[in-house]
Amino acid sequence: MTDSINLLLGDSREVLSQLDLNSIDLIFTSPPYAERRKTTYGGIAADRYVEWFMPIADKLFDVLKPTGTFVLNIKESAFNGERSTYVLELILKMRERGWLWTEEFIWHKKNSYPGKWPNRFRDSWERLLQFNKAKRFNMYQEAVMVPMGDWAKARLRNLSAVDKVRDPSKVGSGFGKNISNWIDREMAYPTNVIHLATECNNKNHPAAFPEELPEWFIKLFTTEGDTVLDPFMGSGTTVRVANRLGRKAVGIDVVPEYLEMVRAGLESSAPVLF
Repeated sequence: MTDSINLLLGDSREVLSQLDLNSIDLIFTSPPYAERRKTTYGGIAADRYVEWFMPIADKLFDVLKPTGTFVLNIKESAFNGERSTYVLELILKMRERGWLWTEEFIWHKKNSYPGKWPNRFRDSWERLLQFNKAKRFNMYQEAVMVPMGDWAKARLRNLSAVDKVRDPSKVGSGFGKNISNWIDREMAYPTNVIHLATECNNKNHPAAFPEELPEWFIKLFTTEGDTVLDPFMGSGTTVRVANRLGRKAVGIDVVPEYLEMVRAGLESSAPVLF
């Protein structure tokens, strides 16, 4: 692929075969959740979700570079008074097929509105599951560093003896900490919890996420000229952000109206190559 943006219409289970093997640097996507989006995506039942998604996951494995990353935004809902387990079942099945479940990020939705249920509280978060083909993959942590914050003023002023040396991990992970390393630093690495408001002004798609969400992961796992794929493109947020950040982008969706909406939006906002 030499074009900046490649928009493809069709079912990802079929369209992904058109892409070159080992050609994608980052897959960032949010597929339809179980029992949701019935009018546009069929509303896959929770007990069939793993069976439905795995053929897609297998093809994503083929097109992802060995140094690439797959980030899956997904969230299980509650059915019949308890949480569904289809996301957990999907993780286990993907590991069976060779995927490494490297990390789990949490998107904290800062602007969730109130709600009341008899046996639980309102969801205010979603999962972002990171999968890789190999233990060594491209990751540019400095691109997403954040200001140290006010906590450092008090914590770094009076360090204990333990804070001044490498404190080995208490769980045997091999990682430890040395708090004194952060004295006089202005920036720090973020946690795996991302605090962002949900998208509230997109009326053309029922499940659009904010541009800041794919932007964070695109910066973390790619550099300019790399290729980003969204196999469930929807309103085109991932494609649009990738283009703005100087990456190549591939978007796939089964709904013709969404494809044309994304194409028209890109053509009106900036010159791109299709």
